[in-house]
Amino acid sequence: MESQTIPARRGKAAFAAAGQKIKVINTHGEQVVDTWAFAREDLKEFMSMEHTRATLVKINPGLGDHLYTNHRRSILTLVEDTTPGVHDTLMAACDDYRYKLLGCSEYHDNCTDNLAAALSELGLSAPETPSPLNLFMNIPWTAEGTLAFEPPVTRPGDYVVLEAKLDLVIVFSACPQDILPVNGRAGRPTEAHFQILS
Repeated sequence: MESQTIPARRGKAAFAAAGQKIKVINTHGEQVVDTWAFAREDLKEFMSMEHTRATLVKINPGLGDHLYTNHRRSILTLVEDTTPGVHDTLMAACDDYRYKLLGCSEYHDNCTDNLAAALSELGLSAPETPSPLNLFMNIPWTAEGTLAFEPPVTRPGDYVVLEAKLDLVIVFSACPQDILPVNGRAGRPTEAHFQILS
């Protein structure tokens, strides 16, 4: 199946039917990919990290784990992962407000706007910006409750495969963060790729 590009600093959306698998590839090894899934029949139902954590009773999903919607239905299942399994369910999508807090005085590309633009290409609009599943993002935490922003621990070509449990719209953003080291210490966001498998 031909790969589709998630352009550096931009978003991309696609349709997937229940039972199809979606392969998300960290092409260059250090790119975080914010990931959203919306029920195709009603975009007000979407993959929710809050509901997923409450159902799994853990922070980081592993192989075989379902990802749940805000209606507590399974929307995706993690069926393959060649990475060390470090992903993030805690951090909200970056937005222009976030970059202002980080010292930007001008507009900065961001995942929130990438979500809206990617859906717009399909003629769709999200009712809100849910917190994404941040694939490949390394946010270590301590017993004291502190969090850190660290580079990914993935290698070039590492990937995850998600199985759609509902007819859905999948949306990705190649995170444009270049201030904190979440896309590597060099701070150079890159493109990533995905495939919709039969």
